[in-house]
Amino acid sequence: MMAIEIPEPIRAQCEKKGGIKGIKKKLPGKRDLEKRSQVFQALSDPLRLNIMLALVEQPLCVCMVKDIVNPKISDSKLSYHINILKDTGLIKGERKASWIIYEPTRLGKEAVKVAGKL
Repeated sequence: MMAIEIPEPIRAQCEKKGGIKGIKKKLPGKRDLEKRSQVFQALSDPLRLNIMLALVEQPLCVCMVKDIVNPKISDSKLSYHINILKDTGLIKGERKASWIIYEPTRLGKEAVKVAGKL
């Protein structure tokens, strides 16, 4: 196998970090990578991102979310998107009388903060 020539500054930086093995040790495990990937997949849909942005502004019931993001969306489709955000851990719902009030979790707030900087 032919050795790959690596530029000296990169090689030196890599060695300071323990080489390839050292860098690999600092990377998250498979389970953590899958969780992070799910968060990005959940936010990759413009409607779900819009829901998140609205919830960061104000905790809302589903009827208010619907009015804000798309009054014409079917209830089942909105429920589908809300469930993806809940299952990913980006939002939580709390029952108050006959309503469920949704708000972002700490993870949801952080994810929106990152998405807002793009």
